[in-house]
Amino acid sequence: MVLAIKLREVMETMGSLKEKIGLMERDEIIAALKESNWIMARAARKLGITERMIGYKIKKYGIKEVRWIKGAAQEEQTAG
Repeated sequence: MVLAIKLREVMETMGSLKEKIGLMERDEIIAALKESNWIMARAARKLGITERMIGYKIKKYGIKEVRWIKGAAQEEQTAG
């Protein structure tokens, strides 16, 4: 019984830790994008990750205002 309670506490902490890490990562990506005038390739270089990885994370976190300089498509929405 005590083990089950401890396990539940650990799992709850892990969930909130994952959420906190995700929020920090999202904030860092947004900061890099803002500093790079919302140009994905520049932000990726600033963060030390590939364009493919930043593209994945932009979709994962639902970040909307991004300029894709390699393609013809542009999506510019004010983050709300």
